[in-house]
Amino acid sequence: MFEDPEVVEAPLSSEALGERYRAICEDPCYANVPGKIELDVWGRMLMSPASSYHSALQVELASRLKALGGRAFVEVSMVTAAGVLVSDVGWASAEFMAAHGFETPYTRALNICVEVVSPSNSRKELREKIAAYLLAGAKEVWLAYPKSKRFEFYGEHGLLPKSDYPVDLTNLFA
Repeated sequence: MFEDPEVVEAPLSSEALGERYRAICEDPCYANVPGKIELDVWGRMLMSPASSYHSALQVELASRLKALGGRAFVEVSMVTAAGVLVSDVGWASAEFMAAHGFETPYTRALNICVEVVSPSNSRKELREKIAAYLLAGAKEVWLAYPKSKRFEFYGEHGLLPKSDYPVDLTNLFA
């Protein structure tokens, strides 16, 4: 009898997704892969290369989130109902950090999860990510649109007129 199944029969559990993601993080074959790697619920890898401008926006936004205290992240992994998602930018409160430390992947979404929208993103994919992050515990999900230089903010009741977090976003896209 084989220990590993020949095919994936059902979506993987959060624990199995976490194990698979940690194994990828520790595998030297993936050490220099450009872009981020996510896993869908079936354990399949999804890879997204990022432009230099995308990367610069991630760093700038993370630096502004640091003003909230807590901890800001770039490309942080979280287990969600949609699989292991890696938000472009994230922010976690001191309370979150005390409870979760540096789990990889996090078993709960950070307080703020930010996706920097790329031309390859679909509206459907973005809606699914918003829902997955919120269901996993995010307080807000932000979409940053580099081309139109704007943000959309989402909370548990949908689109918000503005973020509840006091982050200075002026001239972010400069």
